Amino acid sequence: MPATVERFAPCALIPIYNHKDTIARTVQTLRAHGLPVMIVDDGSNAATRSVLDALADGSDDIHLLRLPHNQGKGRALTTGLLAARDKGYTHALQIDADGQHDTADVPRFIAEARANPFAMICGRAVYDDSVPRARLYGRYLTHVCVWMETLSLAIDDSMCGYRLYPLSTTCAEIARAPLPARMDFDTEIAVRLCWRGVPVRNLPTRVIYPENGLSHFRMLHDNLRITAMHTRLLLGMLPRAPGLLWRHYRREPACAA
Repeated sequence: MPATVERFAPCALIPIYNHKDTIARTVQTLRAHGLPVMIVDDGSNAATRSVLDALADGSDDIHLLRLPHNQGKGRALTTGLLAARDKGYTHALQIDADGQHDTADVPRFIAEARANPFAMICGRAVYDDSVPRARLYGRYLTHVCVWMETLSLAIDDSMCGYRLYPLSTTCAEIARAPLPARMDFDTEIAVRLCWRGVPVRNLPTRVIYPENGLSHFRMLHDNLRITAMHTRLLLGMLPRAPGLLWRHYRREPACAA
């Protein structure tokens, strides 16, 4: 029988930095699915701030948090996850502000989390021809690294920013040790939650790269950060290896795909 919780109260969590042209549509679609929305403005420009103010004005179900200056996606997500927990939500659906993610899949994420309330529900990106080849091949390398870092194939796609977190265990991991402030956040939190024994469920979901879309991925700096992260996680796996192997041997449900 699936594990159950006494209360299931999800929200959507959107980190944003200067995506003024796509945020309103994303928020409106999430609200149409019945989700309250928490937006973390990571030091956006005046035009984006104006759009966000208009969205949040007079709404009890749109919560707007602001960082004083741009600090990175990871810092915005950490801020939002802790704030969502403090507001009484039990789960947070992370989704990008740039229109890449298919909001039609929101009910699938919610249903999967309701059936598996202690699991992290990870989107597995299914791309069309709009994906840049270099980004696609780089993801394959990260997938292999994550499989080595967890000694399992549990996480199909650690880089997809469309996922649903159980807030209790996620916030406990945030309190245990700091998480990366920028693009390396998604992969590191997934690996570390897997180390903690949080089950993983993977959902295929369509991801596009919109024409003239705004990307904040910095090829040199972020790839260096990701390389450093994998080095850190591989070293962190070594003392955990006996436990991870024992878990796999016993076929415990933690980290199950």
